[in-house]
Amino acid sequence: MATGLISARWTHVALPTGDLDKAIEFYTSLTPLVVVERFKDADGESVWLSNDQQVETPFVLVLVSFNKDKGTQQGLLHPFAHIGIEVPERGDVDALADRARELGCLHWEPRQMPDPIGYICALKDPDGNVVEISHDQRVFDTVRQKWGSS
Repeated sequence: MATGLISARWTHVALPTGDLDKAIEFYTSLTPLVVVERFKDADGESVWLSNDQQVETPFVLVLVSFNKDKGTQQGLLHPFAHIGIEVPERGDVDALADRARELGCLHWEPRQMPDPIGYICALKDPDGNVVEISHDQRVFDTVRQKWGSS
């Protein structure tokens, strides 16, 4: 079976979770990620999440719930380690911070940081992993400018 892959590529980050359904709800309601695939075997279950219709440069967040760890908090990304998600508008950061505050999962209040960090806030997923939401961090634009935007 041909994969279409012609060079080595960074494809995913995998994190354990103690409650897969809560983690899926968090990521699909507070980030742009959607469920791509879901799997189950004798050891537990997992899900692949990615940006909707991300065909050209697929990157996946894999969440894995092992049966032996169900019901426990499995967070690895804290106090500063984090997943970064860049949003197109400054107001998007504020809107997500407002929703996260209501849900009790806001980790850092929105704040303007020096270049190249931009305007950020952070959320905590159900396992305690930090998810940074940023505007004007320019990670996406910098890489595209460096290597082309085709």
